[in-house]
Amino acid sequence: MQKFLSVFFLISIITSVSAQTSDLKGFIYNKKSGENLGYVNIYLKETGQGTVSSEEGFYTLSKVKPGTYTLVADYLGFVTIEMKVELRAGNILRQNLYLTEKDNTIEEFKVSARRNNQLNTVNISRVQITKKQLNKLPSIGGEADLIQYLQIVPGAVFSGDQGGQLYLRGGSPIMNKVLLDGMTIYNPFHSIGLFSVFDADIIKSADVYSAGFGSEYGGRISAIVDVKTEDGSKNKSSGKLSFNPFGAKALMEGPLRKFEVGKGGSSYVLSYKNSYLDKSSQIVFPYLGENKLPYSFSDLYGKLSFSSGTGSSFKLFGFNFQDNVNFTETSFDWNSSGLGANFLVLPAGSKVLVEGVAAYSNYKIKQEESDSKPRYSDISNFNIGMNFSYFKNKDEIKYGFEINTFKTNFELFNSSNRKIEQVENNTELNAYFNYRKFIGKRLIIEPGFRFQYYASLLNFSPEPRFRAKFIISKTLRAKLAGGIYSQNLLSSVNDLDVVNLFYGFLSSPEGFSNSLEQDVNNNLQKSLHGVGGFEWDFGKHSDLNLEAYIKDFGQLININRNKIYDDNGKNAGKLDVLKKDFVIENGKAYGFDLTYLFEKNRFYFWSVYSYNNVIRNDGIEKYRPHFDRRHNINLVMSIYLDKNKTWEFNSRWNFGSGFPFTQTQGFFENITFQDGLSTDVSRANGDLGIVYAAVNKGRLPDYHRLDLSLKKTLKSNEKNRKFVGSASIVNVYNRANIFYFDRISFERINQLPVLPSISVSYEF
Repeated sequence: MQKFLSVFFLISIITSVSAQTSDLKGFIYNKKSGENLGYVNIYLKETGQGTVSSEEGFYTLSKVKPGTYTLVADYLGFVTIEMKVELRAGNILRQNLYLTEKDNTIEEFKVSARRNNQLNTVNISRVQITKKQLNKLPSIGGEADLIQYLQIVPGAVFSGDQGGQLYLRGGSPIMNKVLLDGMTIYNPFHSIGLFSVFDADIIKSADVYSAGFGSEYGGRISAIVDVKTEDGSKNKSSGKLSFNPFGAKALMEGPLRKFEVGKGGSSYVLSYKNSYLDKSSQIVFPYLGENKLPYSFSDLYGKLSFSSGTGSSFKLFGFNFQDNVNFTETSFDWNSSGLGANFLVLPAGSKVLVEGVAAYSNYKIKQEESDSKPRYSDISNFNIGMNFSYFKNKDEIKYGFEINTFKTNFELFNSSNRKIEQVENNTELNAYFNYRKFIGKRLIIEPGFRFQYYASLLNFSPEPRFRAKFIISKTLRAKLAGGIYSQNLLSSVNDLDVVNLFYGFLSSPEGFSNSLEQDVNNNLQKSLHGVGGFEWDFGKHSDLNLEAYIKDFGQLININRNKIYDDNGKNAGKLDVLKKDFVIENGKAYGFDLTYLFEKNRFYFWSVYSYNNVIRNDGIEKYRPHFDRRHNINLVMSIYLDKNKTWEFNSRWNFGSGFPFTQTQGFFENITFQDGLSTDVSRANGDLGIVYAAVNKGRLPDYHRLDLSLKKTLKSNEKNRKFVGSASIVNVYNRANIFYFDRISFERINQLPVLPSISVSYEF
């Protein structure tokens, strides 16, 4: 690790030296709020040399000849500014820029922020979600939620309204890493599938990488969801209160020291959500019967932000998320908490931007059933990392390292009543390098490499990555990406399981059943990604995106559902498939996605069609995992009904073809032989056993659901106060979508029925 750090700092020193030319660098802010502005056009009027600010609002112009120039900053919705700058040979001039918002005016610019993003990044298999987009979906219970938008990204499959999990392009949830301000979140979704742990009002952005992600991310083999929160207001104290049948929310934010141009500022934000659906549902939705929605949860998040006049910043954040479910036959609860800090520094005289994060989190889940055999999982994680970014006009070199340690504590009884338990400590050391290079005006390449060392396994995983975009014309671009990925984490859920609310974590697994008879050189899960596609611009208001992908899961590790013996000396002669805790598998996922976006004035339309094909092989048989949904369609429409944008109508329709399931062939009396060989089979009373057909050869009925919401905003000129009333309906036409089917009682349990609600919120 010392060698890696030496290399990184050596590169930082070398790349900051320039003798015959000058460099210009700085941050771009919203003059009123102090918020960093990304994807702003920056150029020198005399020469045309220009760049685009990074997502953090940082820009640099390199190797400029000494002289006096006019620096221009141009951004959609803000007043264009021009200022004189004098550059001297061998010097690096720091010049922060402060842009002023326009007052209720709409002006066309040559390149919008979205177009800048498309023309200056590879942007493949990535959906960037903003607060504005979150509010385009029907607001269930009056509040927007990230989970609703994640369900409509290309390649996403959501397994259900209750206990639902998110699957991205053929990967199971354990293969997706979810980050909150740089910290790993192990369970981002509540048990009722309408809500996540995130407060939509403080989300700055959420980047979803569904395949082929770059070298800065690692430790997962399918996808990344990177959520960043906004800082609290640095100018005035404000807040929000909201109430609906599902729950209530309170938000407060304000300055600790007000923002001043050239001096920075500090602020706080505190958010709390609480659900009382287990109590309110019996009053508001009496037709559901007793104890039909026994869900409750609470989410607390807080953040302190400090920024200096030079652009450096320090942020401290913490959270506590809780979830509880009480069905008649089972109950479970989980708790997630964490504390973290991140910083951003631009050293004087250097063009290297330094970012860092240090965080600790803990996640516990426990389930109890009538069988008196509790299921328990606990994972504690500490990570610390640093990133270094060097900009040369539009080109960027980014490199960094991370130290990640975590402990897993797990206990489970499988379907054959055999106990599986584990306590494990793990350490991962990671370093990466990524280079975004513009070749001419048409080609962008991003070669990268990740060094992933699993110290607990004494295993080194070299992982090359590559991404590229070719600009065919002003409106048409081709792109591709690929790479190798690994992880040392698996879940308690086998991909054959259809419904399982308990989602525990294991690591560094030992004791495999390897019916595939393939070479197993390590205990890691591995995948290889390949993605390619095109993006088209239809005028200034619509985009079309087509991507095809393949994920080759060369080695997967799953819980062994077939274990019926303890793995000890007494059973040494038994087959591994009947006694080992884990099973080696492999598989593939492939498909394509077609998305279309139209956005103009008061109208917004988003449509996604996804084709997915997922298969697994455990050496005994090839099977379709339960989330192998072949076709998925999402249509979203949002429109303001009046010129003042006080009435807003939102709708979403989702269609998904049926999930696979294992059919029932018949029943038999299962003698358990509790008295051993002396059991009298002619008198013993056995349990009801089930004869299953081939794994997941059947298909459940198609799923489809329509959600609608209507919002009315009443604004007051007094201190910018605002009232919002909302009416929403989940599952408008009361579609009976299946949740699960009890094979023995022949009882069918459906997903959520029609759920109307009204809500009110007050912003001040």
